[in-house]
Amino acid sequence: MHDNAHPLELKIPPPVVAALLALAMWSASVSLPTLGIPLATRLVAAIAIAAFGIAITVSGAVALRRLGTTHNPLKPDTASSLAAVGAFRFTRNPMYVGLAVILVGWAMFLASAWALIGVAIFVAYMTRWQIVPEERALAANFGASYAAYRAKVRRWL
Repeated sequence: MHDNAHPLELKIPPPVVAALLALAMWSASVSLPTLGIPLATRLVAAIAIAAFGIAITVSGAVALRRLGTTHNPLKPDTASSLAAVGAFRFTRNPMYVGLAVILVGWAMFLASAWALIGVAIFVAYMTRWQIVPEERALAANFGASYAAYRAKVRRWL
């Protein structure tokens, strides 16, 4: 970890962050007004959106596994290969994009515009406390290769 790293950096596994925010989104949906979308419509849309998010997440995990590099988000400094294949060709963080999309699906199921704030919080939290420290570690490990990849592929989408 970087000498000036904040104590929150790389501490909470991203799925835990997503689960905590999903709980907060549910709480918001039961205490604040919701949209009048029929349950069947919400369910179909939510499943489709969440399935897309799961596919993105799995695609990123499979790419890391095929490369034989770490998929532990709390130890990015142990990466042995720079992932620039599969979903990593479109986003530097496919697993986090996938989790965000799953949260969008959850907000759709909840029929709560307020719940979308949870998605925004997820993106902001992940960027500051997870992605920025990961990028620091990858830059230290892979130097110019990572700089070139970073210049070519966006952080989120």
